[in-house]
Amino acid sequence: MKMSRYILIGILLGMTLYKSEAVSWFRIYEMFHFQSFHMYGIIGSAVITGILLVQVIKRRHMKNVEGQEIVIKDKNRSVPRYLIGGFIFGMGWALAGACPAPMFILLGSGYTVFVVYLITAMTGTYVYGLLRKRLPQ
Repeated sequence: MKMSRYILIGILLGMTLYKSEAVSWFRIYEMFHFQSFHMYGIIGSAVITGILLVQVIKRRHMKNVEGQEIVIKDKNRSVPRYLIGGFIFGMGWALAGACPAPMFILLGSGYTVFVVYLITAMTGTYVYGLLRKRLPQ
């Protein structure tokens, strides 16, 4: 029962992203060719919302559902971490035509080819787990 709220939120997020065409390969293509503001507006509003919510959580010392204070640690600022990670993420996005969250939404929408992308994404996550200690963090 505890997980049902998260499943419901995930379903609502999926429906919102699908209806807003944020998972549309055509919209992603337009974004990478600077032909439309649509995706930049969606991504930009998500970034701004995330920044504001993190600041509210930090300043009000908010607690999670178990009553423990939410602690958001600062990230180490290293150039290789962001360049290599961004490059790998961008290449995966370009090859798949979607970033990780929309893969689940597109699979749920009937695009069964995304099973291949999900398997490779999970394999990449597993390999990262194996190599994590040797990578720049």
